[in-house]
Amino acid sequence: MSRARPEAPGAERSLPPNGLRAIALTLLAGFALALVLWLLAARGLPWPALPWDPQTMSLDQILLAYGLAPRGVIALIAGASLGLSGALLQVVLRNPIADPTTLGISAGAQLALVLTTILAPSLLEAGRWPVAMTGAAAAAGLVMATGARRGFAPVTMVIAGMLIGLTASALATAVTLARGEYLLSLVIWNGGSLVQQDWSGVRALLLVLCCAAVAAALLARPLRVLSLGAAGAAGLGLNVALVRLLAVAVAVTLAGAVSAELGLIGFVGLAGPAVARLLLTRLAGTALAAPRLAGPRLAGAGGIGGLLILAPVTGALILSLADGLVLSLARQTGEMFPTGAVTGLIGGPLLIWLLPRLRGATPPGQEAPEGVLPRRPRPARLLVALACATLLGAALLVWIGRVPGGWAVLDADSVRAFLPMRLPRLIAAAAAGAALALAGTVLQRLSANPLASPEVLGVSGGAALGYAGVIFALAAPGAVALMAGTMAGGALALALLLAFTARRDMPPERVLLAGIAVSALASAVLSAMMATGDARAFRVLGWLSGSSSGITMAPALALAGTALALWAAALAAGRWLALLPLGGPVAQGLGLPLTQARIALIVLAGLATGAATMLVGPLSFVGLMAPHLARRAGLARAADQLTGAALIGALLMLAADFGARMAGFPYELPLGLFASLIGAPWLLWLMTRPR
Repeated sequence: MSRARPEAPGAERSLPPNGLRAIALTLLAGFALALVLWLLAARGLPWPALPWDPQTMSLDQILLAYGLAPRGVIALIAGASLGLSGALLQVVLRNPIADPTTLGISAGAQLALVLTTILAPSLLEAGRWPVAMTGAAAAAGLVMATGARRGFAPVTMVIAGMLIGLTASALATAVTLARGEYLLSLVIWNGGSLVQQDWSGVRALLLVLCCAAVAAALLARPLRVLSLGAAGAAGLGLNVALVRLLAVAVAVTLAGAVSAELGLIGFVGLAGPAVARLLLTRLAGTALAAPRLAGPRLAGAGGIGGLLILAPVTGALILSLADGLVLSLARQTGEMFPTGAVTGLIGGPLLIWLLPRLRGATPPGQEAPEGVLPRRPRPARLLVALACATLLGAALLVWIGRVPGGWAVLDADSVRAFLPMRLPRLIAAAAAGAALALAGTVLQRLSANPLASPEVLGVSGGAALGYAGVIFALAAPGAVALMAGTMAGGALALALLLAFTARRDMPPERVLLAGIAVSALASAVLSAMMATGDARAFRVLGWLSGSSSGITMAPALALAGTALALWAAALAAGRWLALLPLGGPVAQGLGLPLTQARIALIVLAGLATGAATMLVGPLSFVGLMAPHLARRAGLARAADQLTGAALIGALLMLAADFGARMAGFPYELPLGLFASLIGAPWLLWLMTRPR
């Protein structure tokens, strides 16, 4: 019997004819459905005769020829552009969860366009493209610089991208809220609108896509060599830095062009390559075409070439289907939603469904170790010092303030006058920070992932969705209903993660990817809600930024009591939190009721996040910062880290509340946005500093 000859490293196997036929039929069926949806939207509009001349056409003919037709075409081109951009980023970074959204590239373009629109509109005279490209390139440069310090490890890259994206989105939202005359147009643009008035956008994006496709074809062979690993590729004479730079430049150009022309369209660059891999695997019956960090090459059916060809096609299909659904809804209800908001509604559940089926797609973690962190022999002294610092800080913030003439220390009469207004917000801010820190500590120990937090794992997004749902469902929702909605939303988001983590021990990257999917789904629903222009939508938008200015003593004390109860419950689960980081099998072998413990801790983290999100919104990173600070301070035991993180979270949020009140005096900045502006740059510095 003949023996199969081993395949050369880096070689790619061709797809069998049956697999190619199955892939083609599947894609044709999807595009046929997208075409049917488009034809239904065009039903009743008269088709103009060629050649088109607007002077001789009716209004309905112009609407079809210069509105609906270019819209259908640009959906294909933009989807293909984002699919190719995501595939290039995933291949060159060997990271299956990289795309323009998770790496902050789209948020950088958003910030540049928002700032230019409001602060320097004259710069837009040359068009939006240069501005968007500059912002996208700046964000990509920051992410790449951060990743280079850690060997482009997947979780480091994604968390750096999310931090940069959060900072950019926080700045853009703060500036947008400050200029109400631009609010509605910017909200709609941020959602990603495919509305077209002529064919100019189609021509521009098509030119960019064609040039990028040629560049990707030229880069395919160097990328195949790079899949051997940076050291192996350099040993074969490849200029690794140049190949990475060129591939990222092509990906950033594609993402920036789409953002400039259409606004923010998220998730297509992540879902397109994921669907492409699934097709290459399940339909062709061969090895998975996915980057392997631990393996010597990018293996699988069709390899890099197959992924770079198929990802643009699947990206085009996803965005076309999303736009077809938007057009169908608009015809039925008369309400036109931005298509970019709907892509998350499709992509989020799709990626969640794909996660269990992407066996082997997520490589094992290659994060460089942090070394041995300090462990205090007597942590009680530090905890007492943190408690005293929290009380002293709150007392100082009561006495210190700004007046029109500058800074001032209030006298006793002024303190008595301002105390009823200032004390509730200080209590609420400290309680919200403590609750977020408790949730972050629980999640990090539960998932054994040091980068887990309510913001990263989609818990805050779920809580925000619960808040918005109560706003839209009830005519006059009270504080109790709103808090119940936010808590239920946070717990539901974590329950979705439980559906995957309870089945098998997932690597941190897979859990992170699930959190990104949940966050994208929540963000898409919120964007769709706000794009309607309803008065309730603007209430949600204002709340998303976070503010403690209107809180009274009763809700503040209720939030403080909730934080204390959650802290006590977390301490009671201290043994679980000490055993879970050892891994599921080890914890279960030591007598831990694994399923019950996970469910209880997920509910606990969801409740804590929901309670805090009521005040600060979903944009704070306190839940990620505080546990890290506590651990680096030597608080290693579960109970010590919980208590220390809660106190540090309270201090951070007190500082954020003070900064939000004073930085823009006499106007007040949103609390949650200010907290994210403090936290995200600090974490970026922490990730890039030498060990």
